[in-house]
Amino acid sequence: MSEPSNWVTVARRAELPAGQVKGVKVGKQEIALYNLAGELYATDNVCSHAYAQLSDGFVERGQIVCPLHAGCFDIKTGKAVEPPAEDDIKTFPIRLNGDEIQVAVD
Repeated sequence: MSEPSNWVTVARRAELPAGQVKGVKVGKQEIALYNLAGELYATDNVCSHAYAQLSDGFVERGQIVCPLHAGCFDIKTGKAVEPPAEDDIKTFPIRLNGDEIQVAVD
């Protein structure tokens, strides 16, 4: 698989402390950024069960808990792991470029 070429700077490293989630928008795409013990991840920011911003939820055991109905998704894979969430959410490639957090979007 080739390296994405469409990297977009979405935040600064200092804006995402360990254990936190932050919502950002790239065009019309809503993305949630996560810092799990220094490792960065990115997923859709909208719950697949009902419209809710996952970045308003909380991070627990490597999962994001939706603030609306408490459905859970694995942050690393986007897999729905707790009802009522049944459909997985999309994940995005993420990297650090200096102190800039960058995400590759479609």
